[in-house]
Amino acid sequence: MKERIEVMISAEEISQRLEEIARQVEKDFCGEQVELVCVLKGGVVTLVDLAKKLHLPVTLNFMDVSSYGDATESSGRIKILRDLDEDITGKNVLLVEDIIDSGRTLSHLRALMLHRNPKKFKICTLLDKPDRRVTEVPVDYVGFTIPDAFVVGYGLDYAQKYRNLDYVGVVHFEED
Repeated sequence: MKERIEVMISAEEISQRLEEIARQVEKDFCGEQVELVCVLKGGVVTLVDLAKKLHLPVTLNFMDVSSYGDATESSGRIKILRDLDEDITGKNVLLVEDIIDSGRTLSHLRALMLHRNPKKFKICTLLDKPDRRVTEVPVDYVGFTIPDAFVVGYGLDYAQKYRNLDYVGVVHFEED
């Protein structure tokens, strides 16, 4: 099978929305230092671009969590492949995710992070796909709400491909 990618959200739209989110984050954290926690691998592009737009002190930390593998749907099994390098107790933390689909992964991560006693904890996602929600989770900053389609680009992948696209696109599978 061959994949064809159709643009859903342009690079310009993403940049503008991340600028808006950055201003809200600055306001909500009152200019204090924020630890940006990236959910790898998909969240790295959003984290980097958001960090560049923030006008407050930031530190970066990373987690690698899997629930997809090479599939197009979440398996529902959450595996932490890489945990944080530093303690977040007493810190302002913004968890940055690429997409909320079923909500299982983010719900699990939220509980884990809150258990670690941050000073303030908020969640940011580039994409929200509410039609697929199985577990509700409060999200503070949403870039775009999208329909139930398999998307790639801007950090999101299909079998590790397409992460480098500067836009979000819908994958269409076609016969060769």
